[in-house]
Amino acid sequence: MAIFRYKSYTLLEEISENGTRCFIGFKDGQGEYHELEVSPAFYQEFRRLELNNRKIQNWDQRHREFSEVWDETLNRRARVTPKTVEETMIESERNELLYKLIAALPAIQKRRFLLYHEYDLTYCQIGALEHCRPQSVRQSVIRAREKIKAQMKKYLCA
Repeated sequence: MAIFRYKSYTLLEEISENGTRCFIGFKDGQGEYHELEVSPAFYQEFRRLELNNRKIQNWDQRHREFSEVWDETLNRRARVTPKTVEETMIESERNELLYKLIAALPAIQKRRFLLYHEYDLTYCQIGALEHCRPQSVRQSVIRAREKIKAQMKKYLCA
């Protein structure tokens, strides 16, 4: 279906005592204006076609952005931009190293570190679980964090 943005014609309706006469006015290739008399039925169909064309143009104008499903458009609309392949690879390697370093910790430090960071328990709650003072839990978590940081620096600087 052809959609015309700019009309190259005009629709005229002349009402008189004798009845209604309908015309379509247009300019030809030489720029001369012509009026062509048409039947009322043809005139009504032409108006209906014009109305449908306008509806399609309006619908297209309202919904154009939603049909643009390109990466650039989706990324512009996203709250958090997606990570690149390189960023995803680096993050997965870093997480793998972190899990290995946590697994290498002594049992008590590993348990306290995971309870504090993974399960969001406070030092007091961990101390109550292990029947010890919160200060010793805090010291244990701090030492575990320092060991992990030192090992991560070796890996990231290499």
